[in-house]
Amino acid sequence: MKDKYEAVIGLEVHAQLKTKTKMFCGCKNEFTNEPNIHVCPVCLGMPGSLPVINKKAVELAVKAALALNCKIHKKSIFARKHYFYPDLPKNYQITQYEEPFATDGYLIIEKKDGTKKKIRIKRIHMEEDAGKNIHEEHFSKVDLNRAGVPLIEIVSEPDISDPEEARLYMQKLRDILVWIGVTDGNLEEGSLRCDANVSIRPKGSKELGTKVEIKNLNSFRFIEKALRYEINRQIEAVKKGEKIIQETRLYDSQKDITKSMRTKEEAEDYRYFPDPDLPPLIIEDEWLEEIKASLGELPDEFKERVIKEYKIKEYDADILSRDKTLAYFFEEAAKSYKGEAQRVSNIILSDLLGILKEEKIELKDVPFPASYIGELLNLVDENIISLRVAKEEVLPEMVKTGKSPKVIVEEKGLKQISDTSEIEKIIKESFKNNPKAVKQYKIGDERKKQKAVQFFIGQVMKATKGKANPKLARDLIIKLLEEEN
Repeated sequence: MKDKYEAVIGLEVHAQLKTKTKMFCGCKNEFTNEPNIHVCPVCLGMPGSLPVINKKAVELAVKAALALNCKIHKKSIFARKHYFYPDLPKNYQITQYEEPFATDGYLIIEKKDGTKKKIRIKRIHMEEDAGKNIHEEHFSKVDLNRAGVPLIEIVSEPDISDPEEARLYMQKLRDILVWIGVTDGNLEEGSLRCDANVSIRPKGSKELGTKVEIKNLNSFRFIEKALRYEINRQIEAVKKGEKIIQETRLYDSQKDITKSMRTKEEAEDYRYFPDPDLPPLIIEDEWLEEIKASLGELPDEFKERVIKEYKIKEYDADILSRDKTLAYFFEEAAKSYKGEAQRVSNIILSDLLGILKEEKIELKDVPFPASYIGELLNLVDENIISLRVAKEEVLPEMVKTGKSPKVIVEEKGLKQISDTSEIEKIIKESFKNNPKAVKQYKIGDERKKQKAVQFFIGQVMKATKGKANPKLARDLIIKLLEEEN
């Protein structure tokens, strides 16, 4: 039965803009757990208070629209959207309706199998956020710190076909918006939120089914899980002969189900009309060109460039292009290294990020410059330290102290031992203490010989605390074992 139907999904993504103040007043735009401290007559909806458009918010909104390949309209209109909730003190929200500032954009997602898909963006409009209701056992409280915070709403066309595509679209969208500094993209704090519209229809049909909206999905995993459940729910309902009703539902992550919240409002219910307190928003050509010039390199452009310029794996480039701080940390490190940039990517993604996660340190707070990573690998290539010592001894100390690799190597006496006679002495002592392994090399097949060699390399490294030159140690072990024969 499921094979007979296909899903049609569109996403409405709300992104809080990273401004110092709110959309229409001078209150701080700042997340805090202390309620109602960033409020004033404007965001409290007091009679006679008048809104003033935040220019920085408009600039960031336009920046986002350009990064998402949208057409920017020179003139747009702010409207009032009327509804009555405790967290909306004016009883209307200032938003854009018939004349948004940006339309007709797109972004391209890449699926696991490598196929790419273009997801069209119908419109982006600016609006103010509502406050927050906090529900307790016997009463509810209202926190209006968030009321009036500048938002953009990014509305996709119903081009998304399955939950995986929805998650990939949302992740890609977040990566772009955070990269260009438009939002901090924090789903947990609510600065990025998603509503999903989903319907099903017989495969091959061009008609859209009855749309159900799932509100306030605040994690990539929940977006995928909620849509998967809802699609199956709708298919099962149709199978039983039930009619899908247009409604708004909420996702319960504990039970992994969606639950009915209310019947879906139509646009007429909101009684939209142009806000009489705000003039039309005019984006002059000169200002638009300035914003375009400030956009810089976008994630996909960075990814394409580093693969070509630094010859790193596409997988690594994809990870780097999701985080601007990480991307440019890698590039600075690669410039200071004399060898292949792939080794720089390896040590950053596999080792440095692991240490930072363990120590609960953000990359932006690392106490040393990215060039130290290149210096560290140069020390390995110059046989001053082994790669193991670099990863296990020097790198953690760099994170802890911010000192340069050279200083740490000198202070901790980590220089690699490349003295042949000293290593030979350790190897012979190891042979003496492990006659069974020597015998295994003498009488064993090729696999057993290699196993014996690896065993003695381990013994040498243990005796020298990882400071022996591993290549020299290996060559000497084989030479001395052959002489034992």
